[in-house]
Amino acid sequence: MRAFVLRARAAPTDSSRLRESVGQAAHTEILAHSLMNALFVAQSHRDDVTIYLVLESTQDYSRTIAFAANDIRDLGGFHEQALLDRIATALDVSQGMSKEQTRAVAPGITVSTLSFEKLVQDLASNYQLYVMDKKGEPIQGVDFPGNPCFLLTDHIPMPKKSFNSLKRLGAEKISLGPKMLFASQCVVLIHNALDIQGV
Repeated sequence: MRAFVLRARAAPTDSSRLRESVGQAAHTEILAHSLMNALFVAQSHRDDVTIYLVLESTQDYSRTIAFAANDIRDLGGFHEQALLDRIATALDVSQGMSKEQTRAVAPGITVSTLSFEKLVQDLASNYQLYVMDKKGEPIQGVDFPGNPCFLLTDHIPMPKKSFNSLKRLGAEKISLGPKMLFASQCVVLIHNALDIQGV
């Protein structure tokens, strides 16, 4: 099983603000692009992949929206607007939730009031964690286990204190090259590396 976590520090947890933020400073379109590249291939979709979108611009709790490829029935389309609509629907479902609560949105889609830190802590018990870092080990030289989980961010870098917490959870730093890439581009390159390894 492969997992991706996209920490979207600028993404609002209000559905109307999310839609208004497309193409603006929050760059919420990156959520849809990452979701698309995590779940789909040409004329098909991937199995055994879960992607977690963690939206952190909030008045109360972060929202973690999980998309589990094996259980999803319909995303309403392949295009950016359809995927953003699914994310917005999950945010609407999450209204009034208390801390660390989870609700079903649709088959294969859940929304939780989990922080990035709590989510990653939970995932660490089942996955080997990897965090993107230009100074990390080149991805081509990494021998991946059966359950890798890749931690990505939007255009706002991961705070330094997060790296310390991730290190304590056993996260390893890997590099995709010298250029800073969009999260959605990272997803494609990671999938390709795992496909080549047959993981």
